[in-house]
Amino acid sequence: MANLSMLDLQNLRHLIGGFDTTHCKMQAYAEAATDPSVKKYFKDSAQSALDSKQKLMQFLK
Repeated sequence: MANLSMLDLQNLRHLIGGFDTTHCKMQAYAEAATDPSVKKYFKDSAQSALDSKQKLMQFLK
């Protein structure tokens, strides 16, 4: 793990949590959507949030 300050770790935790929340919400919206284009939009948004979360998690290794 890189030398991260306590503030950096807190910021990462906050960002990772936000992307996790966004991922869960977008997945739920996609499941509830009936219009195919809206469903795709929410699925793509959920995947983007998950990808961002995983990229940020790399800083913790």
